[in-house]
Amino acid sequence: MSRKDADFRAELMHYLPRLRRFAHSLTRHPADGDDVLQSALERALKRSDQYEPGTRLDSWMYRIIKNVWIDEVRARDRRGDTFAPEEAGLGVGAEDPQFEKRTRTMSLEQAMTTLPDEQRVAVSLVLVEGLSYKEAASVLDVPIGTLTSRLARGRSALEAQLSDVSEAGS
Repeated sequence: MSRKDADFRAELMHYLPRLRRFAHSLTRHPADGDDVLQSALERALKRSDQYEPGTRLDSWMYRIIKNVWIDEVRARDRRGDTFAPEEAGLGVGAEDPQFEKRTRTMSLEQAMTTLPDEQRVAVSLVLVEGLSYKEAASVLDVPIGTLTSRLARGRSALEAQLSDVSEAGS
């Protein structure tokens, strides 16, 4: 393996947790997210010669993940498959010291799944992954104004849902 390939793989491994989180956000299901990520990694490794050193590898990978997911959705639509429902009751007990944190995290994850795809992806790239508006717009191949509009609508929807959850728990 050449030094260039080794460097590419090392940098790819550095971004793996963020890429996985993004894939899960896109798919709304952990198993589907892992499958999409695996396909995207395979695609990236096969086409590593297309990556331009000195540019952002994470942005390049986000675009590949998004494209793999689009391909998967189209294939499922053609096959007539549906998504498996999210697993309920993750077995978190009230005696767990991390119960409240996990409950908040699950509420946020559930709220994210209710957002339309465009808003969920914008929120995921900017608020979760920390990309700039310009970078996220580039990944999604949309104008910055479109991204900020999607982001604003997604934030508002999340705030409304999460405030409803916290009021219900009070």
